[in-house]
Amino acid sequence: MAKKSKKQDKRPSPTIALNKKAKHDFFIEDKFEAGIALEGWEVKSLRAGRVQMRDSYVLIKNGEAFLIGTLITPLPTASTHIQPDARRTRKLLLNRRELDRLIGAVERQGYTVVPVALYWKNNLVKVEIGLAKGKQQHDKRATLKERDWAREKQRILKRG
Repeated sequence: MAKKSKKQDKRPSPTIALNKKAKHDFFIEDKFEAGIALEGWEVKSLRAGRVQMRDSYVLIKNGEAFLIGTLITPLPTASTHIQPDARRTRKLLLNRRELDRLIGAVERQGYTVVPVALYWKNNLVKVEIGLAKGKQQHDKRATLKERDWAREKQRILKRG
C-alpha cells in the first residue's frame, strides 16, 4: 500500500469573491450561473484575487445582461499598450430562457438581479447571480439577531 504524500493539494479555492452585502440587503430567492466576458488582464487580476463586488449589480438592457460596478484592479505588470478600466461594464453570458425568466421577474414582479459570487469552474470564470427582493430595515435586524443567536448557541454547545 502506497503512503500518502505529506504535501497537501495546493490548488486554490474555486471561489474568487463573495458579495456579502447582497445577502445582507436582499432575500435571494433564485440563483443562476452566468459566464462573464473578460479581457486577458482581468483574468490575471482575478487569479491574483484583486476583485471587489461590494457595489455591483446586474442591469438587463436590450435582452442582454451586464455586470456593472465590479472593481477588478489591474496588476501593475499589465501591458503598456492597453488602458485598463477597472470598473468597466462586463457582459454576462446566459441562455435565452434564463434571460427571459430574469426579464419577466424584474419587469413584472419587482425583483432585482444581484451578483452573489464569482468563482472558477473548469478554468472559466462564472458569476452566480441571484433573483432577489430587497430587505427592509426590520428584516435586516432580524437576520442579524438570528445569526448572533446561532453563533451563541454554538458557543454554548461547545462549552458543554
